[in-house]
Amino acid sequence: MGNDVNPAGLIALLIAILALAFFLGSAIRVIRQQRVGVVERLGKFNRMLEPGPHLLVPIVDKVRYNIDMREAVVPFPPQGVITEDNLMVNIDSVIYFQVIDPVRAAYEAQDYIKAIEQLTMTTLRNIIGGLDLEQALVSREEINQKLRVVLDEATGKWGIKVNRVELRAIDPPATIRDAMEKGARAERDKRAAILIAEGQRQSQILSAGGDRESAILRAQGERESQVLRAQADRQAQMLRAEGEAQAITTVFNAIHAGQPDQALLAYQYMQMLPSIARGDANKVWIVPSELNKALEGLGSAVSGISSAIPAAAKGTFQAPEKIDVQAEIATQKDEEAEATERTVQAAIAAAAELEKNPLIGGRRTTPASLSAGAPAAPQADTVEGTAHESTPGS
Repeated sequence: MGNDVNPAGLIALLIAILALAFFLGSAIRVIRQQRVGVVERLGKFNRMLEPGPHLLVPIVDKVRYNIDMREAVVPFPPQGVITEDNLMVNIDSVIYFQVIDPVRAAYEAQDYIKAIEQLTMTTLRNIIGGLDLEQALVSREEINQKLRVVLDEATGKWGIKVNRVELRAIDPPATIRDAMEKGARAERDKRAAILIAEGQRQSQILSAGGDRESAILRAQGERESQVLRAQADRQAQMLRAEGEAQAITTVFNAIHAGQPDQALLAYQYMQMLPSIARGDANKVWIVPSELNKALEGLGSAVSGISSAIPAAAKGTFQAPEKIDVQAEIATQKDEEAEATERTVQAAIAAAAELEKNPLIGGRRTTPASLSAGAPAAPQADTVEGTAHESTPGS
């Protein structure tokens, strides 16, 4: 029959299609970006394949390695390392490397990642073994540099370049960590105690300075108050003396203006006897038996006493020179007002200077220094001399 399909021909066609698909799959190979393929022909290195599509000889050519050319980051697990002072520390490291020669990376080392890990462990033990714990903790950058130099030199023949080596952690034993924490805590407590003591010292110095200034101000105030009280007492005494002088002058002028005679003086003397008798020291009085004789004796005594008194005042009485105490008080008030104004102006000038240059604050300006330029209280000797000069006239 002409419409029958030959099974043998169909099988042969199917085998031909499969062979063609296998041939095309083996002959065409696509390499991704940042990767390089290493082709072997019959088990021997033939060429490298750059990124992109490539044709291979089926069965004869084979892409043996597909190497990543990007920078790789490989962390290594913590490794126990003994320091120079016989302490075990765990070091956690990470390496940044890049394949620069795919052929050497493929054929010079069986597993270059494992080789780098083992080389890192041995190099770390060599470097840390020459350092004590304290040096290992503070010399991390130096350790990284030495480790990178050794690894870069050793991995150069493998077609690998080590860019960076970082030690992520250096963990000493738990007992050492506790001791270090106690030491750090003691150091912090020491610094805190020093700061507290320094603060207390500064506080005591400032308090002592304040007490000194306050004592100086109190002493100056007490001195000024004593001077003012002394001036007030002096002026009060001068006013009382002036009043007494004027009273005596008035009485004296009145007596001389009346022109008293002997009889008036005797009468005044008789009137003073009761006042003399009222004295506390007068305890005994002798009264004569004959009153007339007593009166005669008294009259003779009075006449003897009055004989020494002039019958009339002679000469012209001059009143003492009057001291104007009110004018002196007004003058003193004006001087004190001028001194206060000068002190206020000096304080304002000092404050303005501090605002212009705050660094001048190192020198403390006290009210005592501001009032140093104020004139002293007027001396009492000048007015007292005037009083002394006017006293003889009284």
